[in-house]
Amino acid sequence: MRQPTIDDFVRLTQDIPELALVRGEVGVIRSTWFAPTIAYEVEFHPVGLEHQTRALLLAEQVTLEEGPLLSAEVVVEESTTLIGSR
Repeated sequence: MRQPTIDDFVRLTQDIPELALVRGEVGVIRSTWFAPTIAYEVEFHPVGLEHQTRALLLAEQVTLEEGPLLSAEVVVEESTTLIGSR
């Protein structure tokens, strides 16, 4: 698997309670740090908050998200709901 780069989507692999971030949240890489170890500045938009949260995370705290972020099932359900509510 390739390493994340700027503007890639990543998924958080552990909770970060001091920032109100929970495992599984998806964020966007905004910068990469290489010394003394690889780290990523990741921007999250937590549900229910009007602002973004940025966190400096180690490589083992995120996994690269490749492919669509929404499953086809969710898109179909949302489309059905929108059509049915007209």
